[in-house]
Amino acid sequence: MTMGSANHDRILAAAIDWAGAPMAIATVVETWKSAPCPVGTHMLVHADGRFVGSVSGGCVEGDVLERAHMVLAGAPPVLRRYGVADDAAWDVGLPCGGDIQVLVQPVSADGFPAHLFADIMKARSAGAALSVVTDLESGRSALLDDAASAGFVNIYHPPRRLLIVGAVEIASALAAIAVSQGVDVTLCDPRGRFLTAERFPGIRLDDRWPDDAVKAFAPDSRSAIVTLSHDPKIDDPALAAALASPAAYVAALGSVRSHQARLARLSAAGVSSEQCARIEGPAGVAINAISAPEIALSIAGGMIRAFNQGLR
Repeated sequence: MTMGSANHDRILAAAIDWAGAPMAIATVVETWKSAPCPVGTHMLVHADGRFVGSVSGGCVEGDVLERAHMVLAGAPPVLRRYGVADDAAWDVGLPCGGDIQVLVQPVSADGFPAHLFADIMKARSAGAALSVVTDLESGRSALLDDAASAGFVNIYHPPRRLLIVGAVEIASALAAIAVSQGVDVTLCDPRGRFLTAERFPGIRLDDRWPDDAVKAFAPDSRSAIVTLSHDPKIDDPALAAALASPAAYVAALGSVRSHQARLARLSAAGVSSEQCARIEGPAGVAINAISAPEIALSIAGGMIRAFNQGLR
């Protein structure tokens, strides 16, 4: 049984948009070495030639499209392995040196039933994971609860989530990057003049005091909390609440010196040294960031690194 860890937002959105049209779906079901996409990654192909997603970063998509159109024309589902290409022979393969196995199915009762897209969306909206099992010999998929557990199992997780504390300029860029990565974003700041829909269009806003906002956010292992306000009255309560949760990433903006002062305040407030050690401070990966967008990029990098810790 193999479990997927891919981001499926674009695939699900396209499937809903194309509902009723003939479609085929390609899925990475196994990888070896430095494969460009994780197991569970999808590519969705419309009968008119449009497609979304990628199973290889672009290396074998042409061949996958051909297989998809054959399946749409009535051919059975196909399981195909792609390895290192022979440049002299112009073969289809992966120049990165990895191998992948891809299943191409019709979106139909005999392949990947169309109702599964709606089932997955419903589960994700409820914050729950949903598992789909596929028999690789027949190419048929079903909800794991409705079928035997043998086969390839793809787990469709709810979206990763980010709570940003502090409606500052960096927050705007960080929210945009996070959304582009399929992360669900909430922005918290009790200062009404800072927290406005005009400054942060399309972002969920929360004007509660940060510790209350963190508790309501209910962080889990697919959550991140980042404090940006530079105001201890706002950041410290948020950090204390975040550190009492299983959040995957907790980070705070500020210099090394200001972070040391922050740790001293949190320790005096009863936060343990083990909890304090979970804070990434200064926030983000080191890229010598200067501008607000660059700082946001470094923080997003730290967040994604934490989310992916333990994955391939």
